[in-house]
Amino acid sequence: MPLTTLSLITLQPGHARWALAQMGTAPPQLKRVAGLRFAKLLGSGAGGFGALPNLRRYGLMAVWDDAAAAAAFFAQHPLWQAYRARAAETWTAYLGPLKAHGLWDGATPFDYPADAAAGAPAAAGGPVAVLTRASIRWWKTPRFWRYVAPTSAAVAGAPGVALAIGLGELPVVRQATFSVWRSAAAMQQYAYHDARHREAMRLTRQENWYSEELFARFQVLAAEGTVDGRDPLAGLFAEG
Repeated sequence: MPLTTLSLITLQPGHARWALAQMGTAPPQLKRVAGLRFAKLLGSGAGGFGALPNLRRYGLMAVWDDAAAAAAFFAQHPLWQAYRARAAETWTAYLGPLKAHGLWDGATPFDYPADAAAGAPAAAGGPVAVLTRASIRWWKTPRFWRYVAPTSAAVAGAPGVALAIGLGELPVVRQATFSVWRSAAAMQQYAYHDARHREAMRLTRQENWYSEELFARFQVLAAEGTVDGRDPLAGLFAEG
């Protein structure tokens, strides 16, 4: 059964040049990884969100043929080991898709049966994750960053958020937000009742900011590692 993972890598100081080089050299390597059907190496925004990059934190979004392929990569692949050797910390979430619509570079990476997620903690009220990703039209970027970026940053302080971060393939024009919520109820409360979020969504549709966009919601099946020295999901699975 396919499996999706999202990894965050926080590098030790002094590896900025190496990490930037990987944005160009790692994707061809990832295409050759056995059992990896979709992968995106992502940068992150300074302060978690924003147009300026955080040169120490990167993300890897991946869809695997099965859990064994993911386990093999994280256990022994040279590319991942090179990141681990330079990392101050890593964090990986194992995800099962609940809902997805839209395209990512013309593909539907999360369009696979979620049977493996059945009975996972989120089904009983456990953590869920949300990914929003868009290619922004160049001439729309000033409006996007004026209205959407502050709204995305505000997600980090919303009730029920365990983790939120801005990620992107290219600065300014290819952006994504990944957030983990303590429950589906907390996520829905924000999505349907936060005035800033609803206004940003209205402007997105009214002004046609994106040339391509994708929304996906996942059950968080498991997670390991730390972000900023802590496990953002500590205790949540036990609570489920």
